[in-house]
Amino acid sequence: MSRAIIASLLIVAAAAALLLAMGRVPICECGYVKLWHGQTMSAENSQHLMDWYTPSHLLHGLLFYFLLWLVARRLPLGTRLVIATLVEAAWEIVENSPAIIERYRAVTISLDYYGDSVVNSVADMLAMMVGFWLARVLPVWVSVLLFVLAEAATAYIIRDGLILNVLMLVWPLEIVRTWQAAG
Repeated sequence: MSRAIIASLLIVAAAAALLLAMGRVPICECGYVKLWHGQTMSAENSQHLMDWYTPSHLLHGLLFYFLLWLVARRLPLGTRLVIATLVEAAWEIVENSPAIIERYRAVTISLDYYGDSVVNSVADMLAMMVGFWLARVLPVWVSVLLFVLAEAATAYIIRDGLILNVLMLVWPLEIVRTWQAAG
């Protein structure tokens, strides 16, 4: 398992290098890095280590663990972690491409979204790894409860979350956009 963790961390480092090569800012242009940034309607959103979207990356880990258990349970756990990390790293790269950034700006209320800083992307990938580990050690019912509570909390507090984020990216609904803007 330690080799899989090292391989996963190398994937995270390679993704960070690729994001830098794509022109992503290493840290917030404000010049500092905060552990937590809680304002979603801010130019600093997705620029610091953690924000209201960090729980969705933790949920990615829960989902990847479950999906890989369903389709590849015979693979060693470490191999499944590496696969999950590759998928998460690929998402961070795609999410920070000009096309997806523009899509977020066009169909969501995230008009000030200009992509993640590299430090935020790295923290998001590490959050996924934590979620994967949690899914491994927690009873299934606790993982499901964690998923539901995280989605309910982010929907209540910021009117967004993993499910709403995916919905609005793939199939935007004006009623959801209006509800999110009212928050």
